[in-house]
Amino acid sequence: MKTKSADAAIADTRRLFPKPQNLSDAYGPPSNFLEIDVGNPETVGVGRSRFTTYEIRLKTNLPIFKLKESCVRRRYSDFEWLRSELERESKVVVPPLPGKALIRQLPFRGDDGIFDDSFIEERRQGLELFLNKVAGHPLAQNERCLHMFLQEEAVDKNYTPSKIRQA
Repeated sequence: MKTKSADAAIADTRRLFPKPQNLSDAYGPPSNFLEIDVGNPETVGVGRSRFTTYEIRLKTNLPIFKLKESCVRRRYSDFEWLRSELERESKVVVPPLPGKALIRQLPFRGDDGIFDDSFIEERRQGLELFLNKVAGHPLAQNERCLHMFLQEEAVDKNYTPSKIRQA
């Protein structure tokens, strides 16, 4: 004779059959996405005040970001600021930035040093990897400094650190 608990155990072990995927599921937009591209480097200034900026393009449907698309320009020192803010304010283990390239800044080199195209491209790739790792972390996504860095025209380095609340 079967008991009620035995019937319940049998019912619980039945296989779940997922609903078949249709074309709009397979080829439609992903449920959650965050795309960040770092590109279009531009070197500006002359002499000791010369530096390179990078265009940061963001596309997302994550509700925590107020803008679904944004494009800002940032220089390497802005990335350093973001990294130090995240280390100080969040519980996230922040990945390293691509190096400072101190040797490339020495005078009398045969190339353009930190303004050499190959170096700029290598740094661009490293900055893109850094940003995608950081912005993909759920805890980092709550940090005001990350939102300001990715979506506001100017970085206010005197901001008041805070958490972002989902709308």
